[in-house]
Amino acid sequence: MLELRPSCEGCGKSLPPNASDAMICTYECTFCEMCALTRLRNVCPNCGGNFQRRPIRTREQLAKHPACTEPHPVSIDEASHAGFFERYRSTPPGER
Repeated sequence: MLELRPSCEGCGKSLPPNASDAMICTYECTFCEMCALTRLRNVCPNCGGNFQRRPIRTREQLAKHPACTEPHPVSIDEASHAGFFERYRSTPPGER
């Protein structure tokens, strides 16, 4: 079950469960679309994976399985991310 984390780990923007601009990697690292696709260039700074839009849970599903309320720390290690980006810049996500 996805946690539906409440905020962007890059800039701190609020990402409620129905946010259409929430992006996640395979480990559910959560970023807003702006951070994921521009600042991070579709390479997760934590695992090197790519991002996909986070699914939106219906109200009925949220009543049974509420979203997480604890935000993750807002930080991107620029040096570490630069290493991931250099390693994966020309490798399609399915081949990383």
